[in-house]
Amino acid sequence: MRYLFGLALTAAALLCGFAYVHFAQPAWWARMWHPLHYEQIVLGHASHYDLDPALLAAVIYQESRFRADARSSSGAIGLMQLMPETAQGIADHTGGTRYKPSDLYDPEINIRYGAWYLNHLIKKYGSEKLALAAYNAGQQNVDNWLASGEGIAFPETRAYIKRVEGLKKLYRRIYPQLRNDASS
Repeated sequence: MRYLFGLALTAAALLCGFAYVHFAQPAWWARMWHPLHYEQIVLGHASHYDLDPALLAAVIYQESRFRADARSSSGAIGLMQLMPETAQGIADHTGGTRYKPSDLYDPEINIRYGAWYLNHLIKKYGSEKLALAAYNAGQQNVDNWLASGEGIAFPETRAYIKRVEGLKKLYRRIYPQLRNDASS
């Protein structure tokens, strides 16, 4: 009987400890679930394109969970889930002359193009929230919403923005090197 009581007490203590860690999310715990792979590439391109590095990391996490080989059913490729046609346009704007879709599996190229694109959207819309909406739903949809005076019409896009904003705060909290952001 004492053995079962001891076992139950130990199990309860472990469960309480796990629950505390899960909900309190100390930095070491959160880093286990929210990695920052390709840190130097993220920091370098965030700096070069005047982006908040925590925002760039948050978009990468949301899009691919930092998996360089990610490919969506719609054909988006790599860490930042860029469509090959979008990447071709970015390559054209940035002087890339030998772009091919397989380049998007290269973390350096994918993050560079994604950072350029995110910076372009922020400049175009003057708002991080609208830029994220365009990144998720496409520029044409955001342009239509703005022209008609309506808000972000897609619930999934509103959820995407909320998730990325939450991830940005989390990444800033758990990775001190991402706190030297260029914008909020």
